[in-house]
Amino acid sequence: MAKEIEFKLALAPAGPEALRRHPRLAGLEPRTTQLGNTYFDTPDGRLESERMALRLRHADGRLLQTLKTSGQGSGGLSTRGEWEWEVMGPGLDLGRLADLPPIEALGEGVLGELRPRFATDFAREIWWWEQDGTAIEIALDLGEIESDAHSVPIRELELELKDGDPAALIELAEALAERVPLRPSDTSKAARGAALLAGRWALPDGGSAPAWLHRAVVALDAHADTGDAAFREAAREAFLQLAERHADVEPMARRLAEALRHDDWLNADTGRTLLALSRHLPDAVALG
Repeated sequence: MAKEIEFKLALAPAGPEALRRHPRLAGLEPRTTQLGNTYFDTPDGRLESERMALRLRHADGRLLQTLKTSGQGSGGLSTRGEWEWEVMGPGLDLGRLADLPPIEALGEGVLGELRPRFATDFAREIWWWEQDGTAIEIALDLGEIESDAHSVPIRELELELKDGDPAALIELAEALAERVPLRPSDTSKAARGAALLAGRWALPDGGSAPAWLHRAVVALDAHADTGDAAFREAAREAFLQLAERHADVEPMARRLAEALRHDDWLNADTGRTLLALSRHLPDAVALG
């Protein structure tokens, strides 16, 4: 099992082009690949309920099978367990999958019920960034999540730590946010696909300061995919709860709540404020 440590960021429509022009990427040549992914689960969503994701990915003429387990994090930063290996196809490698501890824990019968559930198709631009012993893969994903006749756009940035201190991820995110309209995102493509398939989003509970931040970020993810103003209001309320309960982050939380009164709230200033809040509240919560 590998451990995946990444910072996930959602971009405003102007974000991709602003990212490509950012000084931090000057002199770095991106590599572009097309990724087609099919996600599998049982008809009753057993893997989703256990916060696992299973996919087959077509990438550069190879077929890769990946199992990801539930993560820990908040405000865009996450740590997950991950198993990935190349398979012959065209379907799942059930034999090796059966030997993985998270699948074994689900009990007998699960493998026979696995079915394709939804798909993602996106172009990935990758820059390799290194400095002072730190190596980070910067991946810009542009495409769609598709389920039946419905789809939502993918426009996100993933900063994955390959070597060094995880703190470097948020430092790089803050540097990019100086010119790129972006915000933390706590919802994986798999969780977004499951919500699209089900036709509904469930928001996590608040409580602790990191939990309120997580609720706000997931509500913003839901609003981006559905356009439902109720989710933007839920994010506002979560930030107001933070402001009222935690004096040390009150100015930042109230600034974000006020920004969410406006349709064009996502800009470089609010993105930087959200990242500063993420840095101030580093404690992890369970992620989907």
